[in-house]
Amino acid sequence: MIGAIVDVGDLLQVVWVSLAAGLGVTAAFAVAVVGGTRAIELGRDGRAAEAAIFAIAGVVALAAVAAAIVFGIVVLVNS
Repeated sequence: MIGAIVDVGDLLQVVWVSLAAGLGVTAAFAVAVVGGTRAIELGRDGRAAEAAIFAIAGVVALAAVAAAIVFGIVVLVNS
């Protein structure tokens, strides 16, 4: 009876996709935070090249988080 109501394959797909997205977005946000804080610290120490590299990494990671949010909203609206 329960097998007719719930498609187990679709349910498992939802589980692994949500885990992958959750871990990916969390990791990207962590990289953004680390990039920003390290860029500020290195900038204060006068190490401009290293600060720029961390700043670029932080901005790219933050853009990835923003893209994931926009993608999620688009998927929700079009479903």
